Amino acid sequence: MTGVPQQAGPCVVVAGGGTAGHIEPALALADAVKRLRPDARVVALGTERGLENKLVPARGYPLELIPPVPMPRKPSPDLLKLPLRVRESVKRTREVLERHHADVVVGFGGYVSLPAYLAARGRVPIVVHEANAKAGLANKVGAKFAERVAAAVPDSGLTDAEIIGIPLRHSITSLDRAALRAQARAHFGLDPNAPTLLVFGGSQGARSINNAVSGAAQAFARAGIGVLHAHGPKNTLAVQAVPGAPAYVPVPYLERMDLAYAAADAVLCRAGAMTVAEVSAVGLPAVFVPLPIGNGEQALNAGPVVTAGGGILVPDEQLTPDWVAQHVVPLVADRGRLAAMTTATLSTGHREADEVLARIVLDVIKK
Repeated sequence: MTGVPQQAGPCVVVAGGGTAGHIEPALALADAVKRLRPDARVVALGTERGLENKLVPARGYPLELIPPVPMPRKPSPDLLKLPLRVRESVKRTREVLERHHADVVVGFGGYVSLPAYLAARGRVPIVVHEANAKAGLANKVGAKFAERVAAAVPDSGLTDAEIIGIPLRHSITSLDRAALRAQARAHFGLDPNAPTLLVFGGSQGARSINNAVSGAAQAFARAGIGVLHAHGPKNTLAVQAVPGAPAYVPVPYLERMDLAYAAADAVLCRAGAMTVAEVSAVGLPAVFVPLPIGNGEQALNAGPVVTAGGGILVPDEQLTPDWVAQHVVPLVADRGRLAAMTTATLSTGHREADEVLARIVLDVIKK
């Protein structure tokens, strides 16, 4: 193994593997650190089965793989293996930190963060960022011996957390929706002038959302509303075109979320922390459909936007084609209401969280 030259800039190790909700804030921070300190080195931690294997190299950052430490949700044989798994993962993580001469570890929760925190404790300064309305186990552990703790919203369960929002990609926080609208609609084959709804249910899609919105396709057509619907790569969606009506465009996946946001006048989506943060930052009125499993954190994530008047919340089990026709169609057709909701949702957004967190990280290194 070759060491890193001592004259190189500071090394920031980010731990946020597993899902896009952990990885994207880590990469947004990495980009912000590089803007503020071009000589800095950023290394990402991940596991061989996480989405980071695709996302991290695509953004140009080195990825170091460590053994995952999934936490069993109930007593099982896997629970007995947990101490050995933690020990091995911590050992491998410590080797990565030493090899790269890490100056700080920044954790975003999830399977990768816990071994990163334990490996860095007492050796490398730690910064924790919590994106969700309720902190997970890994970040609760990391926060106990972190130099600084940041969170997206108040009352996440982490003591003395600095409230900064969620670090987002620069292409999102700098997005001028109006300036890109014509290009965005042409890109997706949407009507250039019709009110347009963006629909997505996460990277894999959501069957309940797919069924409810596509089931209301005729209502959208009659109202003169276009739809851009990301249904997920493993799902299919067939919607009958209505002559003379704005297009209903189904796509498996949205590679260009910036153009998708620019094309839309409103969005119907889940309420993951990253989704809520991006929708708020770009000012899109939202219909949030929280994931019906978990500990209810998605409804909590959407709470501030809904309270401000920038979004509405509907439980997954209540989302039907009739509900969409009765509530979503009139909303998207009402330009005055959409304008008021845009103002409200923008008031809840944090467009500079990436640089705020980058400055926190660089300040910790200076110490």
